[in-house]
Amino acid sequence: MQLRPLGRSGLQVSPLAFGGNVFGWTVDEAMSFRLLDAWLDAGFNFIDTADVYSRWAPGHSGGESETIIGKWFQQSGKRNRVVLATKVGKPMGEGKTGLSPAYVREAVDASLRRLKCDHIDLYQSHDDDAETPLAETAQAFADLIKAGKVRAIGASNFSAPRLAEALDVAEQLGLPRYESLQPLYNLYDRAVFEKELEPLCTARGLGVINFYALAAGFLTGKYRTEADAAKSARGATTTKKYLNPRGLRILDALDQAAKAVGATPGQVAIAWQIARPSITAPIASATSIGQLDELAAAARLELDAGVIAMLDQASAEA
Repeated sequence: MQLRPLGRSGLQVSPLAFGGNVFGWTVDEAMSFRLLDAWLDAGFNFIDTADVYSRWAPGHSGGESETIIGKWFQQSGKRNRVVLATKVGKPMGEGKTGLSPAYVREAVDASLRRLKCDHIDLYQSHDDDAETPLAETAQAFADLIKAGKVRAIGASNFSAPRLAEALDVAEQLGLPRYESLQPLYNLYDRAVFEKELEPLCTARGLGVINFYALAAGFLTGKYRTEADAAKSARGATTTKKYLNPRGLRILDALDQAAKAVGATPGQVAIAWQIARPSITAPIASATSIGQLDELAAAARLELDAGVIAMLDQASAEA
């Protein structure tokens, strides 16, 4: 599989990242191990998680995903085959939130303990923290890189002005900069990234690893009527956001494209993203080996200019 450079970090990643939000939430430990093994066997090397996964689930406190990945590293011995990305900054309880230097130092050590390894390849600010000066956070990350705990840093959920400011601050201080952005982006959610963030990332040479590549499953065609909301834990939220005339228009175009290229709508939706020059690796999750096989095929699917243009037109926002 052809690997792609992630910004200027020196990291080389597969054109698709496995989203670890499912580990310990909708996928138990045994299936998580099977999925992780299968991901590497299929030629991929990129796995994205966060300390907060899956704090939202009843009875969970956060760290569940990292803990499962750590157990898999320990049992499989495959840490050296993975480009591992995780995040810091979302609320973890008891004042554990944000990007203050003290908390970043505490959080990275907690993540490393759960992950049972000595370094994180890509450590990301999960959210912007307006309360902490960008220079202080940049210095904290620089210290982690110098200590060997982190290889590169990235940002998630940053606005274009704040991302530009963070990059400028790091440059002015001679500190490591954010090498990647993790934004919301897919065939439905296009406007914010394409208007403001994409030009910035392209101009400054940042990698882009977008989340919700399948719009929480909507772009697979799984949710076509209100009744389909019962199909999954997040079905009601998904249908409320995406099940509208524009969403149905996108599904119709995906159906046409899928028929033309002999693939599924979800595979086409991912291939459309991979083909975009600014995108390094969309992030998508699987809860079964069958779903993972579909993702693997999507990463190898090449769309011609006509199909891409049709999808562009169908998904254009008024």
